[in-house]
Amino acid sequence: MKILLVEDDKPLSDSLSRALRDAGVLVEVAADGSTGDYLISTERYDAVILDLGLPDGNGVQWLSGWRERGIQLPVLILTARERWSDKAAGFSAGADDYVTKPFETAEVLFRLRALVRRSHGHAHPVIRVGEIALDTHAGQVTCSGLPVSLTAQEYRLLSHLMHAAPRIVSRTELSEHVYDGDQEPDSNVIDVQVSRLRRKLGKANIETVRGQGYRMQSAGGLN
Repeated sequence: MKILLVEDDKPLSDSLSRALRDAGVLVEVAADGSTGDYLISTERYDAVILDLGLPDGNGVQWLSGWRERGIQLPVLILTARERWSDKAAGFSAGADDYVTKPFETAEVLFRLRALVRRSHGHAHPVIRVGEIALDTHAGQVTCSGLPVSLTAQEYRLLSHLMHAAPRIVSRTELSEHVYDGDQEPDSNVIDVQVSRLRRKLGKANIETVRGQGYRMQSAGGLN
């Protein structure tokens, strides 16, 4: 999962970013709405964490602009405002969820995972494709009921493929969602990661669609 955090409070931003990264989430940070707006327009993210009190405009205004432009990313709002009218304004602008400061980082993480799951049509925290099960809350993977040990990058790659299933996912999309923004892995790196996943999960579970990318196989078909 790759998210954008739009937050001008640097101590809070640093603390939350560090905690999310420790949980395996890729995080890019914008200290104001205009930077966040630029990044959303030029990069791909799975979700956005948006503070309402930004130095260059209310977060609700930025969110309204994104929705008007057809940007449908899940948005989790952070705010110190507890009035229902403020929350209602956020939801009316297109927010998907709300967390009031101060908050527990674990709650933010759980809500983010739920938002990303639902944006892909998955209501249950455990996503299953064929014999593979991904527990998005626990961050654990099993194959035919047996636990599978994955590296952080392998987990992110598999997670994105499983969230997207049965859609074909291009190498470019995988690169944008699995690696940090300052990394530019070529397609061979993606291929190597997929090859390692196949060794751990079984070749039949990940199909190569020639010229297009990869997709999870629920019926165990070979590529």
